[in-house]
Amino acid sequence: MVDIATRVWNHKWKIDPIVRSLIDTDFYKLLMCQSVFRNKPDTQVTFSLINRTKSVRLADLVDEGELREQLDHIRSLSLSRGESTWMRGNTFYGKRQMFTPEFMDWFEKLRLPPYHLEKHDGQYELTFEGNWPEVMLWEIPALAVLMELRSRAVLNTLRKFELQVLYARAMTKLWEKVERLRGVEGLRIADFGTRRRHSFLWQDWCVQAMTERLGNTFVGTSNCLIAKNRDLEAIGTNAHELPMVYAALAKDDDALRLAPYEVLSDWQEEHDGNLRIILPDTYGTKGFLDRAPDWLAGWTGIRIDSGDPAEGAEIAINWWRDRGENPKDKLIIFSDGLDEDKILSLHKQFAGRVKVSFGWGTLLTNDFRDLTPGNSLAPFSLVCKAVAANGKPTVKLSDNPRKAMGPKDQIDRYKRVFGVGEQEEMEVVV
Repeated sequence: MVDIATRVWNHKWKIDPIVRSLIDTDFYKLLMCQSVFRNKPDTQVTFSLINRTKSVRLADLVDEGELREQLDHIRSLSLSRGESTWMRGNTFYGKRQMFTPEFMDWFEKLRLPPYHLEKHDGQYELTFEGNWPEVMLWEIPALAVLMELRSRAVLNTLRKFELQVLYARAMTKLWEKVERLRGVEGLRIADFGTRRRHSFLWQDWCVQAMTERLGNTFVGTSNCLIAKNRDLEAIGTNAHELPMVYAALAKDDDALRLAPYEVLSDWQEEHDGNLRIILPDTYGTKGFLDRAPDWLAGWTGIRIDSGDPAEGAEIAINWWRDRGENPKDKLIIFSDGLDEDKILSLHKQFAGRVKVSFGWGTLLTNDFRDLTPGNSLAPFSLVCKAVAANGKPTVKLSDNPRKAMGPKDQIDRYKRVFGVGEQEEMEVVV
């Protein structure tokens, strides 16, 4: 097993680049990339870094030269022969050749496009512009780099034995969480923690711990490189990015109203089974489901990623029942701000009523809360989002208005078009 503390102590070794591979990313990014490559390859999209936790002044913590070095390293990466073989030949969600030869031919030649980096008021302004299939693959590695450089900046002040003790405490903390989840009948958990992980080595250790202690309760990881290296299931479906860009491309309000369903119509042409998971909260869950075409009720499940998770699950259950579907045959995936207490509570509340699964993210792979003076390693909310498509701004409403993004006039327009009324603000944990 890797001695993480020693590797961190020597973290400037070139053996430890933060992003090691183009598949050191979430599985859903590759699935979405193939869909975009097929349906909208020439759409021009801008991605931008957004730090929701303004108190963490990244530009004051992270050295610009080191950041550029890591980003430049990512631009040098290309798919290795072994990675290509894994993607071309592996079985994902029970399907062989998930990725088409045309997509793989393109991906094998890909180098990520240039980035634009500036400092402003203690924060980094990091943007990526270009063809959608290319720039979208910057999202996860960009976040991973900023999160780990922030961790390195804090850890750089610690001596070797302090690092040993810190990681021993962090391992114990995670192990105690896993112990609480062990043996719970019917529990299913996947690692969703790549984007805001403490580090690659730490995420890999967390996955190994979950694999060893939870057995079949642990169903896989969203991280493709770890899934490949550890012979695990790669887990993931789709994300808010798709409806946000499709909506931005809509020519009028009527087209805007239909855009989220156009996304899923395109998705349905490529995927079936457990890849047919609805993410309904981009422009409000209840309104999305109320207006949804009947064919969507036949999909496998729903992922709940904002708002009150229990309330969202009840809305989903009632919707399926109203559409003549048996909720017990459906899957609900919870993925927002999870920790072991919330996982256990939601599982107890909904197991038996629906099939339940959990995508455990930041508080699995980056929970160093209260382990350093001043809580300097506490996780924070950093995202990298598509902010424009073909020159038009994107908008996300969410079921939690604190997660909303876009120009105010466009947010107001989207609320009107999608019939979103008053929303309850909830704390954005991570």
